[in-house]
Amino acid sequence: MPTAVKTLKLRVKDRHASLLLQMARQVNFVWNFVNALSSRSIRERGQWLSAYDIHPYTKGAAKELGLHSQTLQCVAQEYVTRRRQCKRARLNWRKSTCSQRSLGWIPINTGAASWKNGRVYHNGHYFGMWDSYGLGQYKFKTASFNEDARGRWYFNVAVEIETKPTEATASVGIDLGLKDCATTSTGQKLHGRWYRELEPQLAVAQRARKKQRVRAIHAKIANRRKDEIHKFTTNLVKNNAAIFVGDVASAKLVKTGMAKSTLDAGWSSLKIALEYKCHQAGVVFEEVNEAYSTQTCSCCGAIPISSPKGIAGLGMREWTCSECGAVHDRDVNAARNILAAGHCRLAGGVPRF
Repeated sequence: MPTAVKTLKLRVKDRHASLLLQMARQVNFVWNFVNALSSRSIRERGQWLSAYDIHPYTKGAAKELGLHSQTLQCVAQEYVTRRRQCKRARLNWRKSTCSQRSLGWIPINTGAASWKNGRVYHNGHYFGMWDSYGLGQYKFKTASFNEDARGRWYFNVAVEIETKPTEATASVGIDLGLKDCATTSTGQKLHGRWYRELEPQLAVAQRARKKQRVRAIHAKIANRRKDEIHKFTTNLVKNNAAIFVGDVASAKLVKTGMAKSTLDAGWSSLKIALEYKCHQAGVVFEEVNEAYSTQTCSCCGAIPISSPKGIAGLGMREWTCSECGAVHDRDVNAARNILAAGHCRLAGGVPRF
């Protein structure tokens, strides 16, 4: 049976927070040491140190710092990766104190953590957590402990899972929007507006300067968004053999007056979730050109005078085709045109460059 790598996220019990925070401070110390070492090498010798070059400078320090030896190697590798990604000679320092301190992070290499006695064993310590996945059945790959803005810790681990190809034969098109985050060609809708729903409560907490309450509301918004997107995408992948999404880009809309609604919709999270779930289930996933999908009648294929056009037509949620008389829901019609464009793309094949 085919396999795939999946990352699982589990909440660590709060009694381990002080130990994890202490380890995270030592990780910050190593990061800052590597940062200073690398920037000095570039400045004085013109040499960009690789992770292999950095390892001898941190060798033997793990015992003194209370960290696993492979954690130091992971920090060096992550630093070099981010330095190359950001194209900078020196990255920001990781802060362990002050109001703008860095959130805790403890990287773990493959084999440095395991499941023992119903808990995660790492660096000589057992960490209890709420195990909703049954971690005992998996072999851990790379992992990390991460802290969120509220001081809660999570264990993120990559595991290998068996994938079962889908037996569905249907296909669906998805139109992404602001009033509704996503609408399918079958009429199913994902009603977004998670931030907008809790915005009044957030405003009250911000005016009262209740920082903990503000963080809690932001976390609630993010959790609601993730939960509904995961349920929506899982259902689509389970019941379809091909999924087509419009290629709308949020990067352009965030520069307009619709920025808040665009970011609230979470289009990127939806596409990422669909892509990896489709890959695991053997479902076809394609982004297609959605040009004129709202204006075109999905029944006759014409662009009638009565169809919504431009900014003035944004308020038209339903319209009647003046050519064939079909009555359309704006978003469902667009999703059906996206589905048709996806079928044409599959029939024509992917062009070679």
